[in-house]
Amino acid sequence: MAAPPLGVFLVLRRMSLTADVLAHGILPGVALAFLIAGLSVPALAAGGLVAGLVVAVGAGALSRATGGREDASFAALYLVALALGVALVSWGGGAVELNRILFGSALGVDDAALLLMAGTATLTLAVLAFAWRPLVLECFDPGYGRSVGAHGALWHLGFMALLVLNLLAAFQALGTLMAVGLMMLPAIAARHWARQVGGMVYAAVAIAATASVAGLLLSYHADMPTGPAVVLSAGLAWAGSVLAGPVDGLLPRLLRRRHLTG
Repeated sequence: MAAPPLGVFLVLRRMSLTADVLAHGILPGVALAFLIAGLSVPALAAGGLVAGLVVAVGAGALSRATGGREDASFAALYLVALALGVALVSWGGGAVELNRILFGSALGVDDAALLLMAGTATLTLAVLAFAWRPLVLECFDPGYGRSVGAHGALWHLGFMALLVLNLLAAFQALGTLMAVGLMMLPAIAARHWARQVGGMVYAAVAIAATASVAGLLLSYHADMPTGPAVVLSAGLAWAGSVLAGPVDGLLPRLLRRRHLTG
């Protein structure tokens, strides 16, 4: 419910890979919390939140301080965070713990993780309802937003914080490597089903919900890990959208071209 709308805004702002960077950025904090407190949801959430915010804010601060590009800072922090997180988990745990943190365990989510997901979704939807207009303005005309005092930088920081929070909540079920899939794949597919932002958000949520159910069924019947099965289902939805979606889908474009040349 909450992650796909954030993915839509990332697509509109041409920041699709940012979610992947942040998903890996939370890994060192999660790993350090695991070494200290084990598989405690509050500890893992706190550690991941701090690490994710450090990566999100640090990339922007480094680019402004050094004059470099923000995407380069993101790439550097992403690689260091991923390597450090895997090293910490491997050092303090075993293959089972590393596999659970990287790929999640959708069928092993406990009450604390469910409450974290529900609370994150509720907070995210409430903030998006309040911040909808400034975020849309920031996507399409940030120059005008600055001219009317829309405080785009503050909205951007709040948006990045929501990203970190949603990735953190999702990793309990899908892991740090798979969590971004349910945020971005439905959002990327949704652009082939609607032209307006609201329609894209509705389509992304519907695709994410369908992919979640289909992934659970695929995981059960094909004896596959649940997280990858859910992301594969979302990937199939994206491929179908690219092929047959009414907005710039391959088949509709081919049919229109034949109609015009016939």
